[in-house]
Amino acid sequence: MAALVQYPTFLLFLAIFVAMALAMVLLPIWIRILRFKQIGQQVRADGPQRHLVKQGTPTMGGVVILLAMLLTVLVLAQPTNQVDLVRLLLISGATLIAGVIGLIDDLSKVFKERSLGLRPNAKMLTMTVVSVTFCLTAVNLGDIAPTVSIPLGPTFDLGVLTSSIPLAGGVLKIPWLYLVFVFLLMAGLTNAVNLTDGLDGLAGGTVMIVMVAIAAIAFRADLINVAIFAAAATGACVGFLWFNSYPAGIFMGDTGSFALGAAFAAIAVITKTEVISLVVGGIFIIEALSVIIQVAYFKLTRKRVFLMAPLHHHFEQKGWSEVKVVIRFWIITALFASIGFAMYFGQSL
Repeated sequence: MAALVQYPTFLLFLAIFVAMALAMVLLPIWIRILRFKQIGQQVRADGPQRHLVKQGTPTMGGVVILLAMLLTVLVLAQPTNQVDLVRLLLISGATLIAGVIGLIDDLSKVFKERSLGLRPNAKMLTMTVVSVTFCLTAVNLGDIAPTVSIPLGPTFDLGVLTSSIPLAGGVLKIPWLYLVFVFLLMAGLTNAVNLTDGLDGLAGGTVMIVMVAIAAIAFRADLINVAIFAAAATGACVGFLWFNSYPAGIFMGDTGSFALGAAFAAIAVITKTEVISLVVGGIFIIEALSVIIQVAYFKLTRKRVFLMAPLHHHFEQKGWSEVKVVIRFWIITALFASIGFAMYFGQSL
């Protein structure tokens, strides 16, 4: 395996293949287990009526996505120094913990037989702990600068308000502004991906496309192990889509959407592409904004901007088929991802 380090491009394609193969082998087994245990999706009563037929479809496919990703990274990633190892563990840890939060949420929905799951305050508290721990470790042990760069523009130092606390013979640096920024990025992207997971193949396909761009960015930045992680996420999503394409045989659930959203945000911080990630994942931002706009406008006027939010449901209500919405959102995601990568490429010249 050590000889493969000389061929990083091959490693990326191998990571895609291994994660995809693991997902495609494990998912049929997982689906049978879920059906035997009668663990299925709880559909929103106020959602599109055509979705009511999905009630009871096996969920928590994110468990297999997580396994496929992390096992692939465990086998193929080869950190060369302590900083490299810390960064890889940070991404893996944030992804795993977010996935566990999503799993608890999914189990809550199944056992309580309702579509809401954990309370928003509980989710926010846990994501706060995850993001704060991630940020402090990244800055103090992962050699990540508390800065945010605008593509082809200025770089803002969010470490200007930093507290230094003596700790175990060293110094713990707490960059308060950057801490808040990372929390907003991680919580925002995690929830945005979660909101996008509303149609068969939508979240899996959009995340797959985004992770291809992120893998290319990490590869360009010579962060090979980070690129391998993104490639593994790509492969796991491809394998998942085989069973999640319309009509879906399984949903990823919050287990998958939380994990993939956290992975996206964590990689953005480690590659220092926090702003570019908002362009690459533009479809997630649009989906989240549609919900914010809908709720805010309704509270002010008691009227709605969209027929239904998130945005993908709006187009369903306009008469678009589920497959049509999904494919067009994939195309838009590919456009955003291409623009984001072009911005990074131009910035790194």
